[in-house]
Amino acid sequence: MTDTLTTLSPDAVAERLRSGQAVLIDVREADEFARRHVPGALSRPLSRFGREALPALGGTDIVFTCRSGMRTGASCAQLAAAAPGPAYVLAGGIDAWARAGLPVLTNAKAPLEMMRQVQIVAGSLVLLGVLLGFLVAPAWFGLAAFVGAGLTFAGVSGFCGMARLLALMPWNRVAA
Repeated sequence: MTDTLTTLSPDAVAERLRSGQAVLIDVREADEFARRHVPGALSRPLSRFGREALPALGGTDIVFTCRSGMRTGASCAQLAAAAPGPAYVLAGGIDAWARAGLPVLTNAKAPLEMMRQVQIVAGSLVLLGVLLGFLVAPAWFGLAAFVGAGLTFAGVSGFCGMARLLALMPWNRVAA
């Protein structure tokens, strides 16, 4: 196998999908996929990716995609190694696919992606801590420092306590 992926334009991928020459594998996390994806794409999150994540395709090419193409580009060696045959990447990801006027399934009722929720909450807490630090008492700067330390720990360890807490919120629970 090779450690590179050949880049294909959205129109080229759409033609391969229409003709049955290829299958589209979306490597974003399940919450991202639930919110927005290309019709017919298979969800195979990169965080749990391996050769077993790919379906038996019998001569069908694999095209990998993510939101913007950055994730697939950064992981091309891992993705190409897992592919049993020729592997490609959708240039510009789903964003480019949508800009090309190709169909995208969007579920506005699905919760925002977890990382976006973390960014919103963390950014709001840092901003609140700084504002209260200037306007009320300097001790509030500790809130901004606490959030910054938590984000640093999450980046180093891979464990994000804020994401775990947000996952427990009612809007992130799967309906029975």
